[in-house]
Amino acid sequence: MKSILHLKFIVLYIIFGFLCVFTTATLTNELIMDRLEEDISQSLYREATLISNNYLPSYFSEDSSIWAVQSQLIAMRLYLNSSLWFVAPDGSLITSSNIRGTTAPRTIENFDPAEIGNSQYITGTYHDYFDEDFITVMAPVTQGFSTKGYLLIHHPVSDIQKQCSLLMRPVYITLAVIFGLSFIFLLGFHFFVYRPLRQITEAAKQYAMGNLDYAIPVHSHDEMGYLSASLNFMSVQLKDMDDYQKKIVANVSHDFRSPLTSIKGYVEAMLDGTIPPEMQEKYLHIILFETGRLTKLTSNLLDLNQFEHSGLIVELERFDLHNTLKETIETFEPQCEKKHLSIDLLLDGKELYVKADQSKIQRVIQNLVDNAIKFSHHDSVIHIETSEKKNKLFVSVKDTGIGIPKEDLKLIWDRFYKSDLSRGKDKKGTGLGLSIVKEIINAHNEHINVISTPGVGSEFIFSLPKSHQEDEED
Repeated sequence: MKSILHLKFIVLYIIFGFLCVFTTATLTNELIMDRLEEDISQSLYREATLISNNYLPSYFSEDSSIWAVQSQLIAMRLYLNSSLWFVAPDGSLITSSNIRGTTAPRTIENFDPAEIGNSQYITGTYHDYFDEDFITVMAPVTQGFSTKGYLLIHHPVSDIQKQCSLLMRPVYITLAVIFGLSFIFLLGFHFFVYRPLRQITEAAKQYAMGNLDYAIPVHSHDEMGYLSASLNFMSVQLKDMDDYQKKIVANVSHDFRSPLTSIKGYVEAMLDGTIPPEMQEKYLHIILFETGRLTKLTSNLLDLNQFEHSGLIVELERFDLHNTLKETIETFEPQCEKKHLSIDLLLDGKELYVKADQSKIQRVIQNLVDNAIKFSHHDSVIHIETSEKKNKLFVSVKDTGIGIPKEDLKLIWDRFYKSDLSRGKDKKGTGLGLSIVKEIINAHNEHINVISTPGVGSEFIFSLPKSHQEDEED
């Protein structure tokens, strides 16, 4: 199996990491820088307005000397970490206080107080007087309703970038944590999803190749573990079904081959004269017997196949169970006379009505009585009894024959199963009769049980629903 899914997740992880770093380093950094520039520019403009309104007008009224003004600008330079220029309306420098690495010109060429406009600040080298970008704000100095000068404050953008870097540090740490957690998620996906999925895929491949012994290791109790356990159970069921099908094919082949071989051999012997004409009638009866076996086997196989694929359909009707029992038993009179058997009927009442499929229940009785006759000893009695308990009717078919070993009781319902005790006595049996009986009783949502002791006999008991008078009216 190619690790395509695994590779996809690794590629997605790398792309996710790259996009996170790229987005953080560009978009997030830019957003923070823009926000810092706006906040700092507003703060600088407020300070410039405060100084120009409260301190600098006194210079023009000669209440403060140039040295006092310069001292005030120096104090503000240290506080704001900015260069402060006090200029006249024509751009000529009155006084200044500059941070390290900057100087003020004597006259600002092309000075225009309106160049800042409504934005409150501009960014750049300010007429190329600086070697790096500065944020520049400007506030007018007025006295007597006239503008006497302007205060310019220049703050380095590099200082803002340093602040941005400090703010971005926790962001990058958070990003590293997220990236690490996503890596843990990737490892979790590998161990808890990918590896079990790969094992399940390999198991499906093995099952498709016919290796039903392949087992998926189950290490968890989650959905993957449940799926693995379900597939293991499926493989066991498929293996059992495969073994069962092989067993059925082998049994069918054996049961068909044996009578066909006999029929072929006797016919060939008649044709080549090995069997004389006076003996042919005997062997024709044998051929007829074997043909009956084949017919019965075929019929039973077709019935069971129909039960499996389309389900057993029962047509419920109300009928007298006792009458059905009597009619069915009468058909076995020749077989009973041959083995000197008697059938003892012990019926609960004169009439006993049930609601079931009469033809199929008749078939159940036929199969059970037929088995009882086949496996009963000569000059013995077969007991058939009916009883009623809590709206249920019970039918018992009991013989005094060879019985069934305890270890075989759970197997007698399997197709083609014949116990070792019955193999010599069941010449015409197909091993399908009890399977059909079980299917019919189950189709009525009822039960059938067996009690048997080797050398003593067997008793089969099945239940049927009792029918009341109102059932007939319905």
